[in-house]
Amino acid sequence: MSIDRFPIGLEMDVSYPTFHVSLTLLSVTQLRFKIKEGPFSRIEIVDIHVVPLGNSIFAVSWQEKDGATVTNVQDYDRGLIHSCATLTGGQFLRMTGTFAVTRPADRFFDDRLQRNKALVLEAMTSLFQRHDASTVQRLYAPNYIQHNPSIPQGRDALQTLVAGLSQDAYYEPGLIVAEGVFVAIHGRIRGWAEAPQVVVDLFRIEDGKLVEHWDVLQNEVPVTAALGGISMFDPEEGAHRAYPGTA
Repeated sequence: MSIDRFPIGLEMDVSYPTFHVSLTLLSVTQLRFKIKEGPFSRIEIVDIHVVPLGNSIFAVSWQEKDGATVTNVQDYDRGLIHSCATLTGGQFLRMTGTFAVTRPADRFFDDRLQRNKALVLEAMTSLFQRHDASTVQRLYAPNYIQHNPSIPQGRDALQTLVAGLSQDAYYEPGLIVAEGVFVAIHGRIRGWAEAPQVVVDLFRIEDGKLVEHWDVLQNEVPVTAALGGISMFDPEEGAHRAYPGTA
């Protein structure tokens, strides 16, 4: 993770157990905080030091005018800020708060969508190209939810299914679209049914694991003049077309 991905311009309301604060990330060297009420209420612009920790997590530290020091670990994947503060009188505070974005950053900074798409692509190719059942434990959450009625529930059931797949089963990925915590992937699988099938798999991702799955499958129909000569699936579709949301 690079400091270039620090979300400059982002404004957020942070809710700690005992008070609320608004933060504006003015630059990689300054932020403004506003505590609206309570014994700590004030508005101040402080000089900050930012250290990227990886996976959309940054350590942000500063010293305030009254001498108080603060270190925030800002976790943009989970929407949490972990704060440690030493006040001028020596009192030490350790808090975790949730935050709501009130103004987005000036530029795109979050690589979570790319990481989520990479996770789904790895899962689909590991399981249904290489038939590597051992990856199920690493990529899928323990409480994995399956919406395909022909597949038993749970991660262990999925691992058993993959371990017993015919060597004829082979998956080809195509277009991948990600938004929020969801990733959809368009692909073709052979050897799953009597005829090749075109499938859209939809996953929900939580804490870097696949936690829920839906799919829609249909038998592939060969290209004919009546269909305008356009195939149902092209394994290069994701590589050559820049659809919104696929970057």
